[in-house]
Amino acid sequence: MKDSLPEKLELNLKTKLAYGVGELGGAIPNNILVFYVLFFLTNVAGLNSSLAGGVLLVAKAWDAVNDPLIGWLSDRTRSRLGRRYPWMLVGAIPLGLFFFLQWVVPPISNQWLLFSYYTVVAILFYASISSVLVPFSSLAAEITRSYDERTSLVTVKSTFWIGGSIFVLALAQVIFARVEAPASYLILGACCGFLATLSVYLSVFGTYERYKIMQGQRRQVEEPEKIPVLKQIKIALSNKPFLYVIGIYLCSWLGVQVTAAILPYFVIDWMGLSKSHFSQMALTVQVSSLLAMFFWGAIAQRVGKKAIYCMGIPLTICAQAGLFFIQPGQVSLMYVLAVLAGVGLSTAYIVPWSMLPDVVDLDELNTGQRREGIFYGFVVQFQKLGLAAALFLVGRILDWAGLIPAVASEAPPNQPNSVLWAIRLIIGPIPTLILIVGLVLAYFYPITRSKHEEILLKLKERRDGQG
Repeated sequence: MKDSLPEKLELNLKTKLAYGVGELGGAIPNNILVFYVLFFLTNVAGLNSSLAGGVLLVAKAWDAVNDPLIGWLSDRTRSRLGRRYPWMLVGAIPLGLFFFLQWVVPPISNQWLLFSYYTVVAILFYASISSVLVPFSSLAAEITRSYDERTSLVTVKSTFWIGGSIFVLALAQVIFARVEAPASYLILGACCGFLATLSVYLSVFGTYERYKIMQGQRRQVEEPEKIPVLKQIKIALSNKPFLYVIGIYLCSWLGVQVTAAILPYFVIDWMGLSKSHFSQMALTVQVSSLLAMFFWGAIAQRVGKKAIYCMGIPLTICAQAGLFFIQPGQVSLMYVLAVLAGVGLSTAYIVPWSMLPDVVDLDELNTGQRREGIFYGFVVQFQKLGLAAALFLVGRILDWAGLIPAVASEAPPNQPNSVLWAIRLIIGPIPTLILIVGLVLAYFYPITRSKHEEILLKLKERRDGQG
C-alpha cells in the first residue's frame, strides 16, 4: 500500500516532528499532574488524602461527556482552517492558564473550601485540554493513510510524550532544588503552562500544509444524514475493534498512572530515600522508555503492533512484581527495575494510539462517514479517566490505611505499617493485574496489517466508484 502512494503524500519528517511537538501540549501538564499533584495536594496544600483523590474524580464526572461531545462537535465544525485547528487555537491559552492555577495555594484552611477551589480549577482545566487534545489526536487519522505510516507517526508522537516527561521532571528537580514549596510549584506551573500553550501553536503551523494536501486527495464521503451525537456514540461503541483499543488503552494508562501516583510515597516512605530519588526514578523510567521507543517501532514494522505490546508489557509486569518485593536499602535494584519497566512501557505509548486510526478506517467502511473526533474523544476521555481514577484510588487506599499528612517545611513523618503495606500493594499487585488484562485484550485485537490493507483497498474502490 505504501509504495502506491504519490511522493507528495508520503509523510515527511517535518510533519512528524511538528505533530510530535503538539503532543507536548498534553504531555507536559499531564506528566506533572500524575507525578506531583496528589503529593502537592496532601503535602503542600494540606488537603485530606481522600478529598485530594476526589478532586479529579469529581472533575471527571462532569468531564465524562465532555470529550466525546467535543469530538462530535469538531467532526461537524466547518471553517477555512478545517475541523480541528480552530479548537486547538482557541483552547491553547486557557489550557496554560488553568494548569497554572492548579498550583496556587489559597490562603484558606477549611478543607471543603480548598476542595471546592481545586475542583473548579480542575474542571476548567480539563475542559480546556479537551478542546485541544481531542482535535489534535484526531489529526493522526487525517494526515496519514497506511498501517506502517501510522505506526511511524505514533512512534514520533510517543517519543515527544516521553521526551516532554523527561524534560519536565528534570525541570521540576532543578526548581525544587533551588526554591522551597509552595513557590516552587507556582514556578513549575507557570513554566509548564506556557510551554504547553506554545507547543500547540507550533504544531498547528507545522502540520497544516500536510493537512491541506491530504484533504485535497481524500474525497470526503457525503453524509447521507446528520446523525445525533448519542446515536454516533452508540455506533462507535458497536465497533468491536474499537472496544479492544479502549480496553488496551485504559489498562495501559491506568497501570502506568497508579504506579506514577504512588511512586513518591514508595521512594520516600518505603525506601526511606530523599525526594531527589523520586525524580531520578521517574527520569530513569522515562529515559528507558525513550531509548526503547525506536527499537519497538522498528520491530513493529516487521511483526505488527499487537506483537510488540505482547512482548513489552510482560517486562513491565516483572518490574512491578520486583518493586513489591524490594526492601529498603536495595537502591541499585530499584533503579534496575525502573529500567526494565521503562523498556516495556514504551510499547504502551505506541500501540493503542497507532491502532486507533485503523479503527476509524473500519468505521468509514461500515458507515460511509469519517468520524475521527468521536473515536479520539473517547480515547482522550479514557486517558483522563485513567489519571483521575488512579489518583482517586491511591488517595482512598492511603487514607484507609491511615496516611499521616506531611508538612512542606518539615521532615516526612514515620508512616504506620498499614500505610507501608498499602504502598507496596499499590506499586506491585494492583498495576500488575491491570496490565495483564490489557495484555489479554491486545492478544485478541482483530485488525492485522493484512486486514487493514484490505480495508483501505475497499475504501479506495468505493471512492473511485463515487468519482
